[in-house]
Amino acid sequence: MYGAGDVRIENRPDPTIQQPTDAVVRTVLSCVCGSDLWPYKSMPATGTGRPMGHEFLGVVEETGAGVSGVRAGDLVVAPFTYCDNTCDYCARGLHFSCRQGGRYGFDGVDGGQGEAVRVPQADGTLVKLPVAADAALLPSLLTLSDVMTTGHHGAVTAGVGHGDGVLVIGDGAVGLCAVIAARRLGAERIILMGRHTARTDLGRDFGATDVVAERGEEGIARVRDLTGGDGVEKVIEAVGTRQTLQTALGSVMDGGTISRLGVPQYEEGPVGPSMIMRNLTLTGGASPSRAYIDELLPDILDGTIEPGRVFDRSFSVDRTPDAYQAMADRRVLKALITL
Repeated sequence: MYGAGDVRIENRPDPTIQQPTDAVVRTVLSCVCGSDLWPYKSMPATGTGRPMGHEFLGVVEETGAGVSGVRAGDLVVAPFTYCDNTCDYCARGLHFSCRQGGRYGFDGVDGGQGEAVRVPQADGTLVKLPVAADAALLPSLLTLSDVMTTGHHGAVTAGVGHGDGVLVIGDGAVGLCAVIAARRLGAERIILMGRHTARTDLGRDFGATDVVAERGEEGIARVRDLTGGDGVEKVIEAVGTRQTLQTALGSVMDGGTISRLGVPQYEEGPVGPSMIMRNLTLTGGASPSRAYIDELLPDILDGTIEPGRVFDRSFSVDRTPDAYQAMADRRVLKALITL
């Protein structure tokens, strides 16, 4: 990406092993993330392109001398940040903050929207998948790299449990995966806030019991009407605007919890005395995806959950710019990139 709206296909040098803990993975599937759309809309023009993509699965091609957990020929999924899975932060389930970790597309590390990726800290990062490289489950397994584990993070940090009422704000792929996660954790009522019928219909398939198309004050009033005036116990905010934060605060009941998943597009919010007096908890954050893969993988393998349904269109890698534009235009929910 060279700037807002400027995504190009270029030839780059093939990745090679640089550290003993590296692996080179030949990409099979990748995708465009909703968070990729923020720089697509606003990134200042630059003279050097930034490698894009942080969600991918593929086949290990080569490993460094210090890698023992995977080997050439293994099909693996990579969480959206790499990590050693052994430091004190990782031990606390905060893999995003790993002391040896980092992000794809930065500091000389490849992006996931390309033919191959050098993965640092391969033993801590990569998870071997017990399926063939052409298995029908691959799109759902790809969601473990980010979107499903992020939706799950929202439900976990919100404290969703059996019998809870949950509001999910946002009918994008993360919001829909948060619906899956909330249902999986036992929520009794799941209200999905979104206005794109095809997406909210999928949300109903995933477990949403109600859909609210209204926004702002009208949306808050509708949620409170559905809940007898009290609001919901738990809110998962999967958009990231100040308006959606205000909607969350207006829809949650006193003593409730709001988990923020959407990358905030604001620096200040309405978190003053009124929030304190209501005993609200504001939580969430960037998902430590590696912490959740082992837990969610069996449910995908046995068909209990099908998060791969969020991919509604496929693009070959040479059409990645079209994938960005289609998602930015809301013509595609989540674009799958095939290699």
